Amino acid sequence: MALPPVYTRHALTPARRFDDLRIGERYPLPSRTLTDGHFSAFQMLSLDNHPIHYDKEYCEALGHPGALAHGLQILCFTAAGAGLFPHEIGSSLMGLIEIQARLLKGAYVGDTLYPCLEITDLKPQRTTGLATLSATIVNQRDELVLDGRHVYLLRL
Repeated sequence: MALPPVYTRHALTPARRFDDLRIGERYPLPSRTLTDGHFSAFQMLSLDNHPIHYDKEYCEALGHPGALAHGLQILCFTAAGAGLFPHEIGSSLMGLIEIQARLLKGAYVGDTLYPCLEITDLKPQRTTGLATLSATIVNQRDELVLDGRHVYLLRL
C-alpha cells in the first residue's frame, strides 16, 4: 500500500523496509519529568482512582515518598510513536501485536524518566516480519524502572 505523496514529502525520516532493520538499533524516546498534571490526566483517562495514585498521606503511610505513578502510565511512555521507529518503517507497520513489561521501581512526581526501544529480534515470515524491541525506562538515578518488550508486525 502506497502512502499519499504529501506524506512522503513530509516524512520525518527516510522510509526503511524490514530488511533494512538491524538488531541493536536503538530508538531513544523523549524524556519527561513527572508532574501532578501527568498523574491527574492519566487518572482521568484510566478511571483508576486508587488512593496510592493521588493521596499523599496514604502513600507515605505505606512507605512511599509521595503518590505512586500508575504502572500503565509508565508503560505508555514507551509508546513507539513518540520516537522515530514507526516513522522509519512507515507503511510497513501493520501494528503492535504484543507487549510485555515488568515494573521494577516506583515513579513519583519529580522523577525524570528516560525511555528507550532497541531492536532485539527480527523474524521474517512469508509476507510479513516480526520486529521485537526491548522497552526500557531508567530514572534520573539511572535505575531501571521498567523492563519489557514490544512486538510489531511489519510488511516485508
